[in-house]
Amino acid sequence: MKYSSIADPSRRKIGRPLSFDREAALEQAMLTFWRHGYETTSIVDLTTAMGVTAPSLYAAFGDKKRLFLEAARRYAGDQEAAARAIDDAPSARDAARAMLMGAAVTYTGDATPPGCLLASATASGSAASGDVQRAIAAIRGSLAASLEARIDRDVASGVLPREANATALAGLVMAVAQGMSVLARDGAPRDALLAIVETAMDAWPQDVD
Repeated sequence: MKYSSIADPSRRKIGRPLSFDREAALEQAMLTFWRHGYETTSIVDLTTAMGVTAPSLYAAFGDKKRLFLEAARRYAGDQEAAARAIDDAPSARDAARAMLMGAAVTYTGDATPPGCLLASATASGSAASGDVQRAIAAIRGSLAASLEARIDRDVASGVLPREANATALAGLVMAVAQGMSVLARDGAPRDALLAIVETAMDAWPQDVD
């Protein structure tokens, strides 16, 4: 590797400035991946939706995988804020219900594709790259771990019975969320998903009196 252009700024080529709104383009990429999944979304799909050329896409985001990972982080939002919201909820039950209600609403938005971007990303099969699979698993795992910790806290404080299985309860919430994504993509309306949330919460252990 040659370092002459770094050592001598006068020899460095001046890149052409980006002529598009990066955040707006990323939003469109996120919606495209959300609609079609990771593997089945082509570069042409992305450039068409984003309103950019392929060279501009590569210059701004690197490649398709890195663009997807950035879009997934945008979709997932601030994970630390999500963890704080779970921790600050009045109870683990409230946190779980809020997560599922929020998912039901997100999956059936009028201006967004149905279902969950993270679930649809690999819905086409096992061909998605390991990096993509791991990134999606990490996002889901972070939410599950935060909820599990909140459940453990309620068990320790006597709000939930000692026999409550925090890992299983957190897994139940994540499984219901994933299932609702599939149903939403199949056309299930919001009311149906909200009813599923209430039914799922019936399985939650009763608070200790």
